[in-house]
This record gives sequence, C-alpha cells and structure tokens, in this order.
Amino acid sequence: MRIVFMGSPEFAVPSLEHLVLNGYEVVAVYTRPDRPVGRGLAVAPPPVKASAVKRGLPVFQPDSFRSAEAVVKLAAFKPDVIVVCAFGQILPQSVLDIPAYQCVNVHFSLLPRHRGAAPVVAAVLAGDEFTGVSIQLVRRKLDTGPVLARAAIPISSPDNTGTLTDKLSLVGAHLLLEALTGWRRGEITPQPQNEDEATYFSQINKEDGEIDWNLPAVEIWRRVRAFHPWPGCYTTWRGKQFKILKAAVLPGEASLGVGQVITLPGHDAGPGIGTGEGILGVVKVQLEGKRAMSAAEFLRGQRDFIGAVLPS
Repeated sequence: MRIVFMGSPEFAVPSLEHLVLNGYEVVAVYTRPDRPVGRGLAVAPPPVKASAVKRGLPVFQPDSFRSAEAVVKLAAFKPDVIVVCAFGQILPQSVLDIPAYQCVNVHFSLLPRHRGAAPVVAAVLAGDEFTGVSIQLVRRKLDTGPVLARAAIPISSPDNTGTLTDKLSLVGAHLLLEALTGWRRGEITPQPQNEDEATYFSQINKEDGEIDWNLPAVEIWRRVRAFHPWPGCYTTWRGKQFKILKAAVLPGEASLGVGQVITLPGHDAGPGIGTGEGILGVVKVQLEGKRAMSAAEFLRGQRDFIGAVLPS
C-alpha cells in the first residue's frame, strides 16, 4: 500500500513512524512550511519534517493545494491512501479524489463529539470523563466523514492538554495501523456520524488563557489544564503576567472576594484564590520573566502576594 502522509506537529510523528516501522511504503511526506519559533524567532522545521528527513523520506511543504501544479505533483506519487494527522490545511476535492482508498484522518476525539482544530482542549474544558481517537474518511466539510475505527481512554484529573495529547498520539498510531489493515482488506464498513450528537470547537488564541475569577473554581481549574502548554492560563500581578501552571479545586465555599488571595493551612501549601464559586488552590506558578516554581516557593519570596486582589 503506497501512502502519502500529511502532518505537522509533534503529536503527528508517532503515526508516521508507526507506518514506517511496520513496513508501509510511505512514498512522500507533506507538511507545513518551516516557520520562526521561540523567542529568537529562528526558522525551524515542523517535527514531522524532522522525523521524515531522519528516515530518508521525501518531504514537500506547499503553502496550499490551490494550484493545479501542486495537485498534479501529489497525484504523481500514485498513493493508494493519503493519511492525514494535523496537517493544518483543508484538502480540496481534487486531492480527496486522488487515492483509491481515500484520505484517512487521525482525529483526537470520539467523533462526532469535538470536531474542529482543538479537540483535546475541548474535551478537558467540557469536563469529559473519556476522550479518544477516531480514524475517519476525510470529507470537504471538516471532520464529518464516516468513521473507520474509534478507541477511548479516560481523562484523569492530573491530565492537561499536553499529557493527554501525548497519550492520544500513541493510541492513534496503533489504531491507524489497525484501521488501514481492515480498510484495505474490506473488513471495515465506514460508520456515518450522528449529526445530532455533533459538537464543534474552533481554534484557540492567546487571549483565551486570561482568567476570569468570576467563573467557578472548577471551570478555572479545567481551563488551567486545557490551556497547558499553550497559551497558558494567566492573570496579572504588579503589572506582570502571572501564569498558573497547576491548580486544584478546594472543598467548601469561598468566604472571600472574587480574585482575593489567601493563605491556606499547611507548612508547604500554596495560596488560595477566591472565585465566583469556591476556592482555587494554586500549586505551580510562573511570574513573567521568572522560572516556573511551586506556589509555596513563590510565596516564600513574595509574601505580600497574600491579600492581593487579582483582576478579572
């Protein structure tokens, strides 16, 4: 089976590598163009490109498939199937029509729940107990195609988007191999999605991470987890960005003002912060320009943080 793989970020790498290690013929890898990253804005390749180059696979980085030339070049590889995992581009019908076994997408949710570009963030924000991976056939309307296979995993309370994505990337890589095998042998009947159960979550941006202390503590806690590692959940203190990297919902009702910082009992405890409903216990923080540290360590150096009222 001749495969063209399309993907870009780190969590797409396991799917590519599992295909190669299991003897699939990956004839080309398509990924997004190199981009500036980090504080120095040095131009760097996407992780999928780095993995492909390491394995000697041909790599292509078109801006889009809007040109006939790009589509013809792709068709020349004569792929039996195109595998997509977070490629970052919407594929036109001219591309979807190329492979005999269609285009297969690795999507990190239990479709039709959490369609869109940020399904892992959506699952954490929604307080879902389970999420998973769906292997689906690609259609022009985003994430609406019939499903070849699904696998579910639990979401634990320590999970954030980073840790959960790492787990799903491995589950997805294994599930992809199973689905391709069954699909090629004609052993799988694609299952249409139930549109009545569909939900959609769009892209997130940096401003989404700003904390509104009027929200319930449980919702802020979910946001801290959902927006880690990016864009992070943050407030401001003394004119500087103050990130909350890890938190917990404390039992009992808050008897203090929204955004008010209090001391919690315990020798090595961090502060508590009043919310619209309940108290948020702060476990790990990072003040702008400083390293990440435990909230207890931060308090030892910034004792006047207690009593502050953080803005909403």
